[in-house]
Amino acid sequence: MPETLRRDGNRTFLDEYAPSAIEHGATIYDVGGGSQPFVSLEAKQRFNLTVVGLDVSSEELAKAPEGIYDRAITADLCKFVGAGDADIVICQATLEHVPDVAGAIRAIASILAPGGKAFLFAPSRNALFARLNLLLPQGLKTKLLFSLFPSTDDGHNGFPAYYDNCTPRDIERLVQDNGLVVKDRALFWMSAYFMAFVPAYLIWRLAQGVSYGIRRGNAAETFIYVLEKPEMNGRS
Repeated sequence: MPETLRRDGNRTFLDEYAPSAIEHGATIYDVGGGSQPFVSLEAKQRFNLTVVGLDVSSEELAKAPEGIYDRAITADLCKFVGAGDADIVICQATLEHVPDVAGAIRAIASILAPGGKAFLFAPSRNALFARLNLLLPQGLKTKLLFSLFPSTDDGHNGFPAYYDNCTPRDIERLVQDNGLVVKDRALFWMSAYFMAFVPAYLIWRLAQGVSYGIRRGNAAETFIYVLEKPEMNGRS
């Protein structure tokens, strides 16, 4: 397959996009990171970062490495109103788990300081695995996930997913509605869910091709966005 169809979005986010988010002395909000914050304690100390964890679960926040969060906020992202003090917002594989992505994007806009940037990674609602996720009962799909991918049964996976407004087109509309600017976008066409069984892989690729013919870029499996909140005087 062409390389463009083999790039993994989450791996690209971790290796290429998110590292550029770390700036010396920055205030970083890790939205939905919970027990697995994006920034390591070593990186926090080396770059003199202020790291704020925001998660709906106080239990998840409490499981994070000691000292990683300067402040831990237990709140529903869909309803949260920020103080406009973040230089960087990291939102990795979180948007698909919130029931109101419009509220989440509004919250992210309120968290960012003028000139601040948000780095988002999420799977798309139009991916075949997402459609199946929405159709299957929570208990059954969790059992299938842990059976097919035993390494995911580590207490950090299997959370309910809604995929509300979770497509590139929807994200761009909500970004514009909240006064943010898209600085970069990357679409990806790879996921690991169907790789273990050749017939499933072939069916998935066929379905993906049909979906692309109808939806074009909106048929992507996953996507990355880098957003910026314009300066008060309109410069970015």
